[in-house]
Amino acid sequence: MGVTIRVADGEADLALARAVRHEVFVVEQHVPEELEYDELDATSEHLLAVGPGGEALGTARLIFGERALEVTGGIGGRVLLGRLAVLKEARGTGLGAELVRAVEAAGAARGAREVELHAQVQALGFYERLGYAAEGPVYDDAGIPHRTMTRVL
Repeated sequence: MGVTIRVADGEADLALARAVRHEVFVVEQHVPEELEYDELDATSEHLLAVGPGGEALGTARLIFGERALEVTGGIGGRVLLGRLAVLKEARGTGLGAELVRAVEAAGAARGAREVELHAQVQALGFYERLGYAAEGPVYDDAGIPHRTMTRVL
C-alpha cells in the first residue's frame, strides 16, 4: 500500500491529522466537535499515516510526561494512546495495528513501560489481538461506550 507513518511535523501535518479525526469521529461517529478536540492536542505527539501521494489515511495521539500522569491517574512509566483513527478506505489493511505499534515505539523511546488507551467497546477485540487487556468497568465517553485497556511494553 506504500503507507508511511511519521510524527506530525508542523501545522500542515497537524491539519491532516485533524481532518482524519474529523471524518472518523465527528462525521462517522457523531462525536461533537467540541469534545473531539481538546487541550491535550497541543502537548501531545501526533502520528500521521500517509499514502504514496501524501494523502492522510490515519492518525493517533501519544500523551506523555506530566500530562500522561494526569490522565492515567498518576501511574509512572505509562503513556496514553488516543484518537486512533483510520479512514474507511484504509481499514482492513493493518494500518490501525501499525499505528498502535508506532505509538508504542514512540512511548518506549520516551521511557514508557506501559501504554494505556480508552477503547470503544466495539474495538476491544482489535486491541486484545495486539496484547491489550481490559480493566475496570465500561463507561461513557462522548455518548460511546468505552473501556480502559493497558499493555506492558
